[in-house]
Amino acid sequence: MALDSKSALARARACIRIETEALTATAKKLGPEFVATARAIEATVAAGRKLIISGVGKSAHIAEKLCGTFNSTGVSTCFLDATQALHGDLGLVDEGDLALLLSNSGQTEEIVRLVPLLKRFGLKIVAFTSNPASDLAENADYQLIYHVPREACPLRLAPTASTTAALALGDALAMVLLEAHGLTREDFATFHPAGNLGMQLLLRVRDIMRVGDRLPVAPDSVTVQDAILRMTKAKSGSIALVQPKTGRLTGILTDGDFRRSALTGPDFLSKPVAQFMTRNPKTIRDDALGVDAVRLFEAHKIDDLIVVDARGRPVGLIDGQDLPKFKIV
Repeated sequence: MALDSKSALARARACIRIETEALTATAKKLGPEFVATARAIEATVAAGRKLIISGVGKSAHIAEKLCGTFNSTGVSTCFLDATQALHGDLGLVDEGDLALLLSNSGQTEEIVRLVPLLKRFGLKIVAFTSNPASDLAENADYQLIYHVPREACPLRLAPTASTTAALALGDALAMVLLEAHGLTREDFATFHPAGNLGMQLLLRVRDIMRVGDRLPVAPDSVTVQDAILRMTKAKSGSIALVQPKTGRLTGILTDGDFRRSALTGPDFLSKPVAQFMTRNPKTIRDDALGVDAVRLFEAHKIDDLIVVDARGRPVGLIDGQDLPKFKIV
């Protein structure tokens, strides 16, 4: 039967509304149990132990995703296959670890069987479920409960709203811990060294700035003509101007400044560049992150950014046109 566009869109919107209901219900009913779970994980990390997460079926996929999220925020986490755990994989657990066991019903046989086994190893158990009256919840040390008024599946069979709520609740837990630990962008970058995300987070200003012949610098006592010639030679849209004796940055002359200087009369080229330069321009240090430079470009609507050292002397130049090739815009 051909897929009718009108009914397909209506079904899709209904599915999203139902899943939104689950998220809203879960958020509203968060309480002391959530805080207790967060504190238990915090204590586990502080003791140098790890978080063990397990689930079966769709819950296993949620568990694996949450493992990645926690690991990326500095919480050492392992996924435990509930079936393989009964055949040797319990060797990855250590006393003092904390187990987060996912089961929507709280009655998943493999998960319920894990509880006493993990407790024998000295682990505390967090029941991650929508059923607070389940065997899993009643035998756990902590309860992390999500609330699902109904599934989005018209047959009421396929996990939909329940998996969405479970994932969101797990993410919320990870983000609360991230903030509590004071994780910085640099810390986050350490856990994401590869790929585009790693490039964005790890790239420093020194890695993208123009230096040497591509960095035009002149004393602020030169003429406009001299400054323009140096800019042209460096193929740059701006020039850093410095105090002659100290070499400290005093201003910048851009293409826009140059055009405005031309409006002052036919002899503008012979006038001191200090008369037209932009004083106290925005600057950045060479050890700053590339993304911080992007924020300055966006916040101040500038085309060029001077890089300075600890003494305020220009050591590089970031041209806004260079940013796309570094994939940090």
